[in-house]
Amino acid sequence: MKKTVTAFAPATVANVSCGFDILGFAIDQMGDKVTVTPNDLQQLRVIGIIGDGGKLPLEPDKNTCSVAIQAMLDHLESNQGIDIYLEKGLPLGSGMGSSAASAAAALVAANELLGNPYDKIGLVPFAMEAECIACGSAHADNVAPSILGGFVLIRDYHPLDIIPLPVPQNLFCTLVHPHIELRTADSRSVLRKQLSLKEAVMQSGNIAGFIAALYENDLALLGRSLKDVIAEPSRALLIPGFYELRSGIQFLGALGSGISGSGPTIFILSPDQKTAEAVGGKAKEVFAQIGLGVDVFVSEVNKRGAFVI
Repeated sequence: MKKTVTAFAPATVANVSCGFDILGFAIDQMGDKVTVTPNDLQQLRVIGIIGDGGKLPLEPDKNTCSVAIQAMLDHLESNQGIDIYLEKGLPLGSGMGSSAASAAAALVAANELLGNPYDKIGLVPFAMEAECIACGSAHADNVAPSILGGFVLIRDYHPLDIIPLPVPQNLFCTLVHPHIELRTADSRSVLRKQLSLKEAVMQSGNIAGFIAALYENDLALLGRSLKDVIAEPSRALLIPGFYELRSGIQFLGALGSGISGSGPTIFILSPDQKTAEAVGGKAKEVFAQIGLGVDVFVSEVNKRGAFVI
């Protein structure tokens, strides 16, 4: 067994407008790092966390890193002790898959430490266990792309059916993170419990169009499909500047925009880097006008996913 392993897992955009709870993609460069070291105590220990402002728990049954690793160890029927050190590179409650990146990095590192008993897809169910701790729901639209990279479709949860999707050429994403924290549980609480038949048909058409666009490398179709009638109408009200930003980028050449995960981060897809950076500049202007701080990131889609450093 190796003495220590460090892994990185990227930020993600979940839902991607039309793909509520079933679609996500990974972002380049931004993410979390986790270092694991074996111990002889037959215990999981979170020995340190930096970058979280002291907000994340060290208790093994409450931290997403240790919960994910424990799920894997239970499946292996192993009592191997592991010490865990987490370096947060993502803000909490940001809608960029912060909890998912921690769990994904922890699993990839621990899997390497144990001799790689699982392939990447095999790690996803364990990361979903950690998402239950983080937000009360075992969804995979953040953890799957963080582990696998690229676009990922979760066709079904019972049984889990994960489908990696192609990434169109020259597709760029601008992430706009307002300086507010929005808990996933709060964002879920505002969702409607019922949809009309008309809304269900509209959402189905958009997700089908989006996936077709990925396979056809059709960015125009992709942009037309970035419409959400399930979550966005309710959640957008919780995000200051959302509609002002959408209006401000209307004539800059972006393909479309939406809420990243449960928010408050807003994602905008563009056909090239120049457009993505122009959109980012407009976002700074919009949020300056409403008096709210904002971070802007421009990135290609991350095709690699989580990896051992």
